[in-house]
Parts: sequence; C-alpha cells; structure tokens
Amino acid sequence: MRFAVLGSGSQGNGTLIASADTYVLVDCGFSLRETEKRLLRLGVHPAQLSAILVTHEHADHVHGVGLLSRRYNLPVYLSRGTLRGMRKPLEPAGFLAGGEQLQIGALNVGVIAVAHDAQEPTQYVFSDQEQRRFGLLTDLGSYCERVLDNYRDLDALMIESNHCRDMLARGHYPYFLKQRVGGELGHLNNHQAAFLVAELGWQGLQHLVLAHLSSKNNLPQLARQCFVDTLGCDPDWLQLADQDSGLDWRHIA
Repeated sequence: MRFAVLGSGSQGNGTLIASADTYVLVDCGFSLRETEKRLLRLGVHPAQLSAILVTHEHADHVHGVGLLSRRYNLPVYLSRGTLRGMRKPLEPAGFLAGGEQLQIGALNVGVIAVAHDAQEPTQYVFSDQEQRRFGLLTDLGSYCERVLDNYRDLDALMIESNHCRDMLARGHYPYFLKQRVGGELGHLNNHQAAFLVAELGWQGLQHLVLAHLSSKNNLPQLARQCFVDTLGCDPDWLQLADQDSGLDWRHIA
C-alpha cells in the first residue's frame, strides 16, 4: 500500500491511496485542471482512479468532485448528509455511514463518523490484502472512544494539526469564527492532535503526516514542535502535507 497527498489546507484537499492497481481519491477540493495536474505530478492519470470518496461537503473538499467524476466516469461514495449539503448535481455510486465497510478493488475502507460542522462527516481507515492499515483523520474538532478504537494499530496515519491555540486567539478572525474553528465541531489544534496520537500509540507507525495546517493560525514549526514535545519523537521523522506541493508517495511496508 502507498499514499500521497495532492494538497492539504483551506484552499483544497485531496489524498490518494493505492494498492496494486486500485487508486482511491479521498476528496477533490481543486478545479478539474488543477486536480489533473496534481495527479499527473504523482504519476497517475485521472482515468486510473477506481473511485472518489468524500468526507464532507465543504468546498475545500468537494469543489472538483462532480466535474472529475463526470469527465472520467468515476464512482463517488459519500454519506447521505454530505450529498444533501453539497447541493450540486451528483449521482453517487453508493452511500456510506459510520461503522460500515466498503471494498474497492484491493482496498477495504472502514467508515468512521466524526465531529465536525457538516451534515454527516466521515473519515476513513484503509487496509489492503496484507492487512497494512492507513488512517486518514482530518476535519474534526473533538474525538471520542469510537475514533480511538478505529485508529489504533495503524501502520501510517495522516492527522489534522490545524491551528495553534495561541495564534488563533490572537489572530484577526472574528469571535464567532474563532469559536467555530476551535470548538468541538471545528478543527483539531496542535495539542489536541498530538495528544490523540499519544493516546493511540505511535511507536508502530511507519509514517505520521501532519495535515490541514492553517495558513493563518499555524506554522509548520509550531505543529512539528508540539508533536516532538508530546511524543518525544525525532522531528525529522514527522512529515507535513502542505497546500501547494502536498506530499509525494509514501510506501507502507
């Protein structure tokens, strides 16, 4: 199994997971042309995609879903609530709900309901035929035992480390937006994300990727240092997925 990131942040998100000849794209927050360019940068033609999974209806995750799926005749899977929230023409291949499993080619997908300010947001854990496991966990403001149970014993994890609490508090966002971002249905801050990984246990991870960093309320060095201080890990081992260059392929042995 391997994974890569087209881009991660408030201007657009997309994560690619592959096993054998199966390629699954999670979210498509870019224009069609930009998505094609970023896929080709990773050596993947859009027609090679097996399916698109959608986490929730916010524009930075769904902007290009409809166009990409129609242009290349790709099946789309998402929750019923997400489809309602999108308010765009889309004919999904199937609906997903928390606790369900979906098989797409060589990949099994576990669906996890999360706490975010969207209609019916979901996140995903992928496993291949050798039982290697990759967890994707972004866009949530808090977590519960269900999340912990689903994200233990992973081989790789990509987790949101959205904002620094102090930068958000001192920043120029209006009060209501600060409350939204930092609330239980918002986004994980650096400390929350680091403590979550500590609770899960990180020593067995081959890759730990920090994602969805805010360009206004966070800095890569702050996110990285928070994880180093909390976990006691090597700072060079941590990886960051950014908005422009995303993250090149990472292989899970």
